[in-house]
Amino acid sequence: MKQDLLERTKEYALQIIELYGTLPDGEVARVLGKRLLRSGTSVGAQYREAQRGKSTTDFISKIESALQELEETRYWIELIDGADLLPLESIRPLQQESTELIAILITIAKNAKSNR
Repeated sequence: MKQDLLERTKEYALQIIELYGTLPDGEVARVLGKRLLRSGTSVGAQYREAQRGKSTTDFISKIESALQELEETRYWIELIDGADLLPLESIRPLQQESTELIAILITIAKNAKSNR
């Protein structure tokens, strides 16, 4: 599962990069896009850092950081959708993946906390 999630969060980042590249020109798209790009590509980095955590507490902290980045990414996606910057069909898969990754990371954090 760990290796699958490493790959899945990397793929998520690549999808974010691809979505960013399809945003239209304009100030709003540029601002939202940069925020989306920063938070969306940070998820996998945070998850990778968690794998090298020095303690269970450190691991949990990094997983929770990845969760924060996912929540922020989901927010930027919602704003891009709400502002009609992209067609819904190009946004929907990332919305779904964000929700699934959040559920997975919440489960990981809960399990780590209960196993402390």
